[in-house]
Amino acid sequence: MAAVSMRLPAVRAPLGSSAARGGEKHLVAPGDTITTDTGYMRGHGTYVEDDKLIASVAGVVERVNKLVCVRALKARYNGEIGDIVVGRITEVQQKRWKVETNSRLDSVLLLSSINLPGGELRRKSAEDELAMRDYLQEGDLISAEVQSIFSDGAVSLHTRSLKYGKLAQGVLVQVSPSLVKRQKTHFHDLPCGASLILGNNGFIWIYPTSEQKDEEAGGYTTSLESVPLSDREVISRLRNCIVALVTHKMMLFDTSILYCYEASLPHQIKDILKPEVTEEIVLETRQRLLDLQG
Repeated sequence: MAAVSMRLPAVRAPLGSSAARGGEKHLVAPGDTITTDTGYMRGHGTYVEDDKLIASVAGVVERVNKLVCVRALKARYNGEIGDIVVGRITEVQQKRWKVETNSRLDSVLLLSSINLPGGELRRKSAEDELAMRDYLQEGDLISAEVQSIFSDGAVSLHTRSLKYGKLAQGVLVQVSPSLVKRQKTHFHDLPCGASLILGNNGFIWIYPTSEQKDEEAGGYTTSLESVPLSDREVISRLRNCIVALVTHKMMLFDTSILYCYEASLPHQIKDILKPEVTEEIVLETRQRLLDLQG
């Protein structure tokens, strides 16, 4: 007979006085008046009615000088040039791959936009086109950078750097793109022994940190060696911490994930997703972040 786990309600710990500083973000619902000042410019997610700037979507109000827009809390990924994305190959076509990147349309990775194995730089030939499936095939996960945006909104990717390429042996976590904080770098080697790729498209890749980076393969060889149990436990804990942060709608970046990981250490990995444990470690993470800002 299977054991039944029962939990009693717990008293919620009060958040410190510094929590007031977290209220600087202005959340709005559709129909809410953002401002009555006519000096502001209307941006995405807003419309004007009776000299009032009103939100058309639920999200966070963002102001850039006089431009006011609302960033939706839940939306498909809209690519911007320079974004780092994690995607899955869905189809091999003539001189291109189709890639699922959590956007409205499939993204495109052209044969001319990749590094050949070994990082060799030369024009792609007919032999390279015949060998496309040897480089990347359906189901492969890749990291890439947004190179351009087509007129219909589809994204064109490139992997012309040895830090991009095929991904192997790790865990993929899918979150809302609005929860991934934009930073200078989205590749992080955490001190706990695992690494992260925080894709701007909401796909997060967690993998064991390699002691030596083999850059001669050009990002197309995958190690199939077994991952030690200790590394798998760290990856599983990080995955559950990210899910806990997403449950409470907290922004995901290297510091917030690391703080959440450290707060979860007193608990077993499987217990992190219990509601009372999730709330406890997220509150501790939020408090540490607020203290850091103060």
